[in-house]
Amino acid sequence: MNALLKVATAFAAGAAAMYLLDPQTGGRRRALARDRGVGAARDLQDSVRRTGRDAANRLRGRVAETKSHMAGEPVDDDTLHDRIRAKLGHLMDHPSAVEVKVAGGHVVLSGEAPDDEAAALSRYVAGMQGVSDVENRLSAQSRAQSQDSSGQGAAATH
Repeated sequence: MNALLKVATAFAAGAAAMYLLDPQTGGRRRALARDRGVGAARDLQDSVRRTGRDAANRLRGRVAETKSHMAGEPVDDDTLHDRIRAKLGHLMDHPSAVEVKVAGGHVVLSGEAPDDEAAALSRYVAGMQGVSDVENRLSAQSRAQSQDSSGQGAAATH
């Protein structure tokens, strides 16, 4: 088996040499191979540079976030309201069904939301910087009721 592998390797090396050293088109083939190698090296370099920049930006963001939490500076009500509204879309299926009011760090959540989303939202908002307390006035509903009220759970009948 070893001898067969050596013969196959020698045959492949000879074919590659003939392919690249062909007097008529070998120069073009070598140039293409060189260009592909240079392009692959450039792509790798760009990828490494982008990954490094991404990692540095993420680290810078984490440091800024940590400093912000450690400073304990008060957050004004408008900023807190905007932060909560921005997070609603990540935590809920129907964020427009929830009304947010903020006064002096006291947050009032009202509207309709499924039980599990209401609990998760209340816990998340309570842990946000600048929130002193959360008043949860969300009317809880089951997941099926939420889908029916939004029109997604209703089946078409003819």
